Amino acid sequence: MSEVLDYAKALIAAPSVTPATGEVFDVMEALLAPLGFDIHRFQRGDGAEGTDEAPVENLFAIRKGPEGSKHFAFAGHLDVVPPGEGWTSAPFEPEERGELLYGRGAVDMKGSIACMIAAVKDVPQDAGTISFIITGDEEGPALHGTRALIDYMREEALEPDLCLVGEPTSVNQLGDMMKIGRRGSVNIWLTVEGTQGHVAYPHLADNPLPKMVAILAELDALTLDTGTDWFQPSNLEITDMEVGNKAHNVIPAEAKARISIRFNDLHTGASLSERVAAIAEKHGGRALPIISGEPFLTEPGAFSHMLADAIEAETGNKPEQSTTGGTSDARFLRSVCPVIEFGLCNATMHKRDEAVAIADLDVLARIYRRAALGALALKDTKEEA
Repeated sequence: MSEVLDYAKALIAAPSVTPATGEVFDVMEALLAPLGFDIHRFQRGDGAEGTDEAPVENLFAIRKGPEGSKHFAFAGHLDVVPPGEGWTSAPFEPEERGELLYGRGAVDMKGSIACMIAAVKDVPQDAGTISFIITGDEEGPALHGTRALIDYMREEALEPDLCLVGEPTSVNQLGDMMKIGRRGSVNIWLTVEGTQGHVAYPHLADNPLPKMVAILAELDALTLDTGTDWFQPSNLEITDMEVGNKAHNVIPAEAKARISIRFNDLHTGASLSERVAAIAEKHGGRALPIISGEPFLTEPGAFSHMLADAIEAETGNKPEQSTTGGTSDARFLRSVCPVIEFGLCNATMHKRDEAVAIADLDVLARIYRRAALGALALKDTKEEA
């Protein structure tokens, strides 16, 4: 599968800082079309650049198998985070140095998408239906990406039976970890209103800061849970405090803060938001939550065992089945079908000089080929996978 390196280079060479449109999707289409895939591309978002409504491109490609056959999907994103300064070589000019391929997206996750394309090249069409669910809006607000693709699949009755997301899940070496679930995420903005005044006349003012301190102290002291069989304990972090008071002799009119909670399946975003709001109200404040995603778990079963076997066959590693880390678009796809994440080593993702081991690309392509063939051969239903 030596072509996987060429695929990765072609994708990296198409700049696609989030939200991505255009050229990188042209490359993707050019790679998939000769393999017999029908490709549908569309944009969502009609706002100005730099806003949450900026245009985003999405791609759904499908190669249908025999009537009634299983449908297995690869999912991922072509957008990347801004490269920043200080790269040894140009971030969008892929460069081989020694055993590594450098470039923004090499790991997260153009390298994995290249492996997916190389994998399906050697999967016969009569094995079943294969699709690609690819967005240009994962690294940003994720408003017009995978969620829009899910809407499209449902409208066209093209939902897959099983899905593999190519996020970089491996830690120390390829194959040491896969993700069978993710924690939920909610960010909550806290505000306490007061009355501005002179510090020498506190009876004429209402200082919001002691109230905010009381809110944050109570929140920081919470023990949300002690974890579950598959999830670590839920965690609340204070991520920002703001007053903006530049005068030493003024009692401020307002205090603001922000917290972030990563939570397991003992909670929902709504239940945690309500709990925080009650604490804020008790001390005279208010809370505005934004829920980024709910926790999910693909229970270990035929799908995860098959993938673990494929990984071990190619790497010798028995992957840890984990739910750690941040969120991904799997949080949306899990509403469609069982979903697991597995991909390259994540040590350099989002860093300067992002790089992937060239040998890992070939190995991952072989794992993905085994995974596709194995998933299409499974007899379990969506519920049993």
